[in-house]
This record gives sequence, C-alpha cells and structure tokens, in this order.
Amino acid sequence: MPFLNFPPSSLFLLFTLSFFHFFAVGLFSNVDYDILIRVKNTHLDDPDGALKDWVPNQAHTPCSWTGITCDSTNLSVLAINLTTSNIAGGFPYDFCRIPTLRNLSITVTNINGTLLSPSFSLCSHLQLLNLSSNLLVGRLPEFSPLFTQLQILDLSSNNFTGDVPLSFGQLPALRVLRLTMNLLDGPVPSVLGNLSQLTEMAIAYNPFKPSPLPSEYGNLLKLENMFISTANLTGPIPGSIGKLAMLTNLDLTFNSISGPLPDSIGGLRSIKSIQLYNNRISGELPESIGNWTSLSRLDLSQNSLTGKLPDKFAAIPLEILHLNDNFLQGEFPESLASSPHLTDLKLFNNSFSGTLPQNLGLNSPFTEIDFSSNHFEGNIPKFLCQQNRLQKFILFSNSFSGNFPESYGACDSLVYVRVEDNQLSGEVPDSFWKLPKLNSIQMSDNQFQGSIPPAISLARDLQVLLISGNNFSGQLPAEICKLKELVRFDIGRNKFTGGVPSCITELQKLQKLDMQENQFAGEIPKLVQFWKELTELNLSHNQFTGKIPPQLGDLPVLTYLDLSSNLLSGEIPEELTKLKPDQFNLSNNKLTGKVPSGLVNEQFVGSLLGNPGLCSSDLKPLNRCSKPKPSSFYVVVILSVLAFVLIGSLIWVIKFKMNLLGKSKSPWTATKFQRVGFDEEDVIPHLTKGNIIGSGGSGTVFKVNLKTGQTVAAKSLWRGHNQSDIESVFQSEVETLGRIRHANIVKLIFSCSNGEGSRILVYEYMENGSLGDVLHENKSEALSDWSKRLNIAMGAAQGLAYLHHDCVPPIIHRDVKSNNILLDAEFCPRVADFGLAKTLERQTEGNDAGVMSRIAGSYGYIAPEYGYTMKVTEKSDVYSFGVVLMELVTGKRPNDPSFGENKDIVKWVTEAALSEVEEKGLSLDEIIDEKLDPRTCEVEEIAKILDVAVLCTSALPIDRPSMRKVVEMIRDTKLPPSKS
Repeated sequence: MPFLNFPPSSLFLLFTLSFFHFFAVGLFSNVDYDILIRVKNTHLDDPDGALKDWVPNQAHTPCSWTGITCDSTNLSVLAINLTTSNIAGGFPYDFCRIPTLRNLSITVTNINGTLLSPSFSLCSHLQLLNLSSNLLVGRLPEFSPLFTQLQILDLSSNNFTGDVPLSFGQLPALRVLRLTMNLLDGPVPSVLGNLSQLTEMAIAYNPFKPSPLPSEYGNLLKLENMFISTANLTGPIPGSIGKLAMLTNLDLTFNSISGPLPDSIGGLRSIKSIQLYNNRISGELPESIGNWTSLSRLDLSQNSLTGKLPDKFAAIPLEILHLNDNFLQGEFPESLASSPHLTDLKLFNNSFSGTLPQNLGLNSPFTEIDFSSNHFEGNIPKFLCQQNRLQKFILFSNSFSGNFPESYGACDSLVYVRVEDNQLSGEVPDSFWKLPKLNSIQMSDNQFQGSIPPAISLARDLQVLLISGNNFSGQLPAEICKLKELVRFDIGRNKFTGGVPSCITELQKLQKLDMQENQFAGEIPKLVQFWKELTELNLSHNQFTGKIPPQLGDLPVLTYLDLSSNLLSGEIPEELTKLKPDQFNLSNNKLTGKVPSGLVNEQFVGSLLGNPGLCSSDLKPLNRCSKPKPSSFYVVVILSVLAFVLIGSLIWVIKFKMNLLGKSKSPWTATKFQRVGFDEEDVIPHLTKGNIIGSGGSGTVFKVNLKTGQTVAAKSLWRGHNQSDIESVFQSEVETLGRIRHANIVKLIFSCSNGEGSRILVYEYMENGSLGDVLHENKSEALSDWSKRLNIAMGAAQGLAYLHHDCVPPIIHRDVKSNNILLDAEFCPRVADFGLAKTLERQTEGNDAGVMSRIAGSYGYIAPEYGYTMKVTEKSDVYSFGVVLMELVTGKRPNDPSFGENKDIVKWVTEAALSEVEEKGLSLDEIIDEKLDPRTCEVEEIAKILDVAVLCTSALPIDRPSMRKVVEMIRDTKLPPSKS
C-alpha cells in the first residue's frame, strides 16, 4: 500500500490530524446535542409533539432529529427549521449558542414575547433568520455591528410596533428584508437606503406615519423587488427611482401617492411588473414608458390619470394592462390592438370614446376584457375570442350598437358575459346560449329580440341569467328547468308570453326570480317548497290568474314578494303572514275576503290597494268587513276545523317522533364534542312545533329545555330534499366546529344521525338570537348603546380572525352575515352556521383549491369577485364582514329598498362616505342608525368603523385587510375613557 512508503514524521502528522478531526466531530456533536435538548425541555412548549424525536440517543448527535440539518463532514448543526411545528414560548436565544448555526427558521408557530436586543446579539453569526407568522410583540430588535453575515431577515406577520431602528441600515450583507404585516407606526424608514446589497425589500401592510417614498431608495442599485403596499406613503414618487435598473417588481399599491409619474421612471429597464393601483397619481403617462421593454404587467388603476393612451404602449410586451378607474379619454390606440401578448385588458370607469379597432383580438390571446362604463360606440369587435381563450367579456354601460357577433357563439372558453346598458339589437345567436362553461350572462337594457332557445339546457353551469329590459319574446322553454345551478334569473321587462313552466320550482338553488312586466299568463306554480334559498320573487305586471299559492308563506328566507298588477283572485293566504318581507306587494289584482290579521299594519296598506274585494276592519281606505251572523252551520264548521287541526297536529307530532325515535328503524349514531350530562334521547322528544325558534335553507332550529336545567339549540336538517347538500352541510358543521374552540365561535355540543337521512346538530343556546334579528326585527332598542355594537363587531372579527389565521389549514366561512352572528345573554357574539365553510388547503399544481363549483353565501354579502371567478379566499369573508359593520352602523339591511334601484349598502355607504369628505350629499348623522341613543354615540368611533367597513368592502380582494388587521383596526377605533 502506498502509505507504507511515507516517512515516520508524515505518518505521525496524518494520525494526529485524524485524531483531532474525530475529536472535533465528537465535540461539535455533543455541544449542539446538549443545547438542543436543553432548549426543548426548558424553553419550548410542544403541544403537537413535533419535537418528539428530540430525545437522548447513544450517538449523542442531533443530526437525525426533525428540523435539524448538519454538516456531513463534522456533524455540526448548520440549520434549524421548525416551520409549522406549532411550538410555543419565547424566542429560544440559546439556539444561537450553537457556533456553527447559519440558518434559523421558526415560522408559522406560536413563538411570542419580545426580542431582547442584548440576548439577540448571540445570533450575530447567522446568515438567515426567519421568524415570520408568529406572535412576537414590542419593538424591533437592535442589530449590533457583529451582524456582518446576515443575508436574509424575515420578521413579517408579527405584531412589532414602533420605528424601524437605524441599525437595520447597518447590515452590510443583507440581501432580503421582510417586515410586512406588522404594526410598525414610525415613519417609512429612509435608513434602508444604505443596504447596498439588498435585492428584496418588503415592508408592506404597516401603519407607518404618512411619509413620502424615501429618495434614498434610489441608492439600492441591486434591488429587484420593492413591496411597500398599504404603508401610508404620500407625496410624489421621487425621481431617484429611475436609478433602479435591476428592479423587476414594483408594488406601491393602496397608498396616497400623488403627483404625476416622474419621467425618470422609464429608467426601470428590467421591470416586469408595476403595480401602483389605488393611489392618487395624476397627470398623463410619460413618454418614457416606451423603455419598459420587459414589462408584462402594468396596473395603474384607481388613480387620477388623465390624457390619452400613448402609442408607445404597442412597444411594451404587456400581458396584463389595468388602467381602470381613472380619467383617461380619447380613442383606443390602433397600435395597441396588434399586441401579440395581451391577455387581460381593463379600461373600465374612464372616459374613452370612439369605436374599438375591429381587428382587436386578432393577434391577442385575450382571457379577460373589461371596457365597461366608458363612451365607446359602434360595433363590438368580432375577434376578441379569436384564440378561444376569452373567459370574461365585460362591455356594459357604453353605447355599443349593432348585433351581438355570431363569432361568440363558438367561444367555448366563455365563463362571464356582461354587456348590459348598451344599444345592442338583433337576435342573440342560438349557439351562444348553449356554451358549456357559461356561468353568468348579463344582457339587460339593450334592444335584443328573439327567444330563448331550448338549447340553453346545455349551459349546465349557468348561475346568473339577467336579460331584463329587452324585446325578447315567445314562451319560456321548459328546458330552462335543467339549469340546476341557477341562482339569479331576471327576465323582467320583456315580451314573454304563455305560462311559466311548472318545473321551474325544481330550481332549488334560486335566490332571486324576477319576471315582472311581461305577458305571462296562467297560474303561479304551486309546488314551490324546493325554493328554500329564494329571497326575492317578482311576478308583477303580468296576466297571472288563479289563487296565490299558500306555500309561498313557507319559504324560509323569502323577503321580497311582488305579485302586483295581475289577475289573481281568491283570498290572501294566511301563510303569507309568516314571511318577514322587506318588500311586499299584492296590489291591483282581484283578491277578495278579509285581510289576514298578520297583515293588518299601516305599512302594508299600499301593498293591498287596487283589490276592490278586499276588506279590513282596521285598515283604511280598504272596505270595512261586515260581521257575519252566527249560526249553527258556522258552529259546525268551526268545530270541524278545530278537530281537523287537532288531529293534524297530533299526526304531525306522532309522525315526527316516529321518524326520530322509531326503534324499529336505523339506530342513532351520536358524537359528543363537549362534556355534557345528556344525550340524543334527552333532546329529540323536544323537537316539536311549539319549540321552533327559526328555520333556514338547511333545516329547522328548536329551543330545548333539558331536565338538567340547561337550554340548548338543536338544528334538525331538512330530510328528503337535496340530501347530498344536507349531508355536505352536516359534515361541514361537524368537521369544522368539532375541532375548533374560541370564545367567539358558537360551540357544537354534539351531533347525531341515523341511516334514514335524519341529521341533528346541538349547539349552545344563544338567548338573544341573531344579530340580524335584533337589528332588523324591531328589537334594535336592545342595541341602542353604541358600545354594545362595537363590542359585537370586535368579537365577531376576533372569531373570523381565529378561523383565518389560527386554524391549520385556515377555515373560510363563506356565509358571513348578521343572521349568522348569534348573541348570548350579554350580547357577546358567536360566529355560527358553518354549513358552507371550507378549509383553504395549500394549492398544488393542477388543483386550484380555492375555486368553488357554485355561488355560496347570501346576496348583499357576497364579494363581487366571487360571483364570476368562483374563487373563494379569506378576503371573501372580509368583504362580508364589512357589510355587517355597515349594518351595525346604519341599522339597515344590505339590500334596503331606501338605497334606490341597483344600489346596495356597500355602494350607498361608500358614496355617502365620499360625499362626507367632499362636504356634499349625505352627512354622517344621516347614515347612523336613528335607533342608536345619541348619548352613547361616539361619532369619531363610528366614523372610524365606517372607514374599516369601506376598506373591507374594497372591490379588489388584494385591497382588503386581513381579519387579523381588521381586529387591530377595530381595537384602535375605541376612544380612551373620558376623564371626569
């Protein structure tokens, strides 16, 4: 062997080095091993057992433990990664006593407390420190001059406050800095302009003091990503930004940046994405934009830009161009029509005019077009779907004329079409109605004619069909009944004739059905019991005959019923008195008999006029009812009716109990989620008519007083109707509420089911019912104190924040509304009804986990993007919660008729808020609920809550705050108690 020829001195040296190598391996391994064991046992709480393999072993090495990476040569610890381990406790400084440690990542856990600067110096040898998504508080730590190796620092999504220390600008090797989603409230730190090696700066979503974008940032010559959204930036963009020749992504959205774009911005020669939307940028677009030869995304929407679109846009390889919500004008540039890359073009809410280039789309692979609310005219270009990729086609509120192009009947990719409020005419191509992916068709207020073809049955995904205000005619085809996903159906103000297909009552997901001002005849379909989700039914101004179906009164959420101006006869069904209408109109028919006692209310007088045969002893100017003379015949009739009712009720009770308790049938399977002293046998016998306290789209709710003295609420889900949906609701409630605990989430006590489809859920009982009931059902005096409403807002926000940020995976409620916020005896809120809830799983390639198959939620609360993208995120819940905040302030329902046509509470409050700023229109006093006690109204608090509500209901999801942020903002609205 070769080493046998080595001289003795060389052999001695070789053996000496080997000895020290093995000694060093053992030394490093033992020291690291001891430190890690000590930290786990004395500093950390490990509730999920994520560190269960951190236990003593014979080799005295931690290199096989969870989250540990070692040097393969000397077995020293190089990295610790405890991401999503759910560990808790203060920051484990002793990890940094491992001298070879270079990377430390403890993210998405429950590490809390502060970072103490003296102890923090132990970590000066780190190259990467990631403590994002934890519960750290207090000031940011000071970095001593020893931190010469730190390259990546991520402290985002915590609760740090105060200024960014000057020492942050003295980290010579720092390449990545992330401080997003904290509570930093000092000025935007100019000292970061000293970080000469920085490639990524992310300091967005912090409530910094209003500050300009520091001109010092122009010194960051290696910067590639700048993310400073929602940071209270003011003033103009400094000219020094043009020096950032390496910048690829610029995001300064949702600030108050003003002034024109500097001409120097053309110096961003590597830029790929510029997002400056939702600012106050004014002036014309600079000519230097032609230098953006790599730019693929430009979003300057929601600013105050003026002037025309420069022809230089044609030289930019744009894929996404958003210029909506500005003051741009002029014609669409012919040169831009030839762009070979453009997929997403949004120019809505401007003052563009003229005709669109007829070759638009011929070379562009469009997926989305939105030119709405401009002054465009002429024909619609026929090539917008030339490459069969167009999904969203939005041109409403312009002056387009001519026919709807035949070419769109072959556009199989179309999902969302909105062309209402134009001057379009002619017949819509038959091939268009049957496009397989169509989700929404909105063509109202044009001059279209022709009929709806039977082929519409092939558009099986259609959820919204709005074609009112046209000249459509003919009979409504029975094939419309095959559109089982239909949620909104409005064919009002047309020339339809004939009867309404009776199968229309099989559309179980309908929420709004409007057929007013046509020439429909025949009877109203009677089998309406499947319309469990219907909130609006308008059949007015037609020629319907026959009687009003009593079953309409059993629809659980119907709040808008207009049957006026028809030929309806007979008496008003007593069942209609069970409705809780916002809008109710039976006027101008041929109704007869006595007005039911439940409708004897001055507010309904106008809804009953025009029926000469109606009478009432209390309502003027209706005819006064004559008193019938008693006779033996009437006595017999009354006794017969009473007997019938008694026998019927007895049969109902017996049948109900037999279904629930029948021992000969499937046994009950119960699951308990709380420690209780009762079971299903103590609950089920109380599910009787006399104990009903509410009903909804999925079932009936009963109040149950148990023999233990406890009161609970039991929901019996509907049987025999859409059983797959009911099973989905049941499983969602059980899987969601069965595993979470929070003071502001309703407690599920137990569930039970049997093999025959009966499903029962038992919850804690909430004495004051729902927030919606208290606000809108003449009970609002209970919430006359503003502080109660503010506490409800805070509690509900905390419950939703828990779902979004503390549950793994996050839970999206999908049906946040005032009726799903319950109130206990002290008016403390609980978020309830998780039948539509979904977990937001991590998306994988080819699987968009956030996309839903149908519209879920309640009208008035649904985020605008949800109706046409079907993509659900936590920001959908944030929008709905913003609507609830508006309800709390105004006391009005989301779709209150007082807002005016085509206006909901979001638009009404937002416009009022803008008017208040501009000192015109409604004042704040006119918005606030008149039932609030003026002595308790803190106007400053209410104004701040409205600001939060407007922010939550921003049109773009990215502009809405997280629920965690909402909680902080609500907390910040509370004024300190006044000093006596």
